[in-house]
Amino acid sequence: MRYFLSLGSNLGDKEKNLTLALFLLEKEGVEILKMSSLYEAQPVDFPSQPWFYNELAEVRTKANPEALLDLVKKIEQKMGRKREQEKGPRIIDIDIILAEDSVIRKKDLKIPHPRMEKRNFVLLPFVEISPDTVHPVFNEDMKTLWKKSNDRSIVKQIKRHAGHKE
Repeated sequence: MRYFLSLGSNLGDKEKNLTLALFLLEKEGVEILKMSSLYEAQPVDFPSQPWFYNELAEVRTKANPEALLDLVKKIEQKMGRKREQEKGPRIIDIDIILAEDSVIRKKDLKIPHPRMEKRNFVLLPFVEISPDTVHPVFNEDMKTLWKKSNDRSIVKQIKRHAGHKE
């Protein structure tokens, strides 16, 4: 199954944290198909914390969405993520944004990711690597969602990911 994952970090060596998370995903059999550039993003919900580094990965795995969620939580825990404050600083955050055209609304798993269409740090990397991907609920492509977004937070490209695949 094909997925889009949003990765973010705002503690420690942020770039190294993202690279390690991708390595651990690959080690568990997740194939990285495409990577966005690395972006620096202003915190949205809890502004008095360090800015984030974010990137978006298009991946493929045999895991169903629930199994992939378990895997990303395991990786976050292994990397030392502590959930002390809702939307607070974190060493790593891995969110499942889309899972092909699936729509899942369970207590612990919501796909498409809620509010993704209102988050520049998700939309901008999406427009970079897969602008024509259609949101399965809104029936609009990522480029259109980005243009419609009211998010005014700052998101700036830092550099292309070392493992960027065209």
